[in-house]
Amino acid sequence: MRFFAARSGSAVEAEDLVQELYLKVSNTEVDADIANPRAYLFRLANNLMLDRARQARRSGARDTAYRQVTTETRGSEDIADLPSVEAALAARQRLDQLTTRLRSLPAKTQEAFRLHKFEGLSHAETAARLGVSRSAVEKYISAALKHLLEVDE
Repeated sequence: MRFFAARSGSAVEAEDLVQELYLKVSNTEVDADIANPRAYLFRLANNLMLDRARQARRSGARDTAYRQVTTETRGSEDIADLPSVEAALAARQRLDQLTTRLRSLPAKTQEAFRLHKFEGLSHAETAARLGVSRSAVEKYISAALKHLLEVDE
């Protein structure tokens, strides 16, 4: 907790990171040959912090890009450029259709797609979270995209 709290500046974030660290350690193979357990633990902790920082940067970049597309700035004020009611309704219907299609996929494919596309994890991070290879994640996401883009006949 002290390691994370000192680096993140937040007790709440430190608690979340400790839980993530526990999950990573508990998923480590029992017969794994770890020469220095303390160093291993701190390396895992440091990697978690780096993953969080990368995720925050990606999220910030997405938010900035979205803001640039959806708002107009006049002086120092942002003015929302909201879609028409018809466009919003059409978008909501399309989202419902995509969500329904996504639910028809196998659980691992859904989870890989959600982690990568909605939570912004990289393929490697998604693979680590799911306990599969990076190649498997790429296949899951490709299958999900193909399925979502199929046109009902």
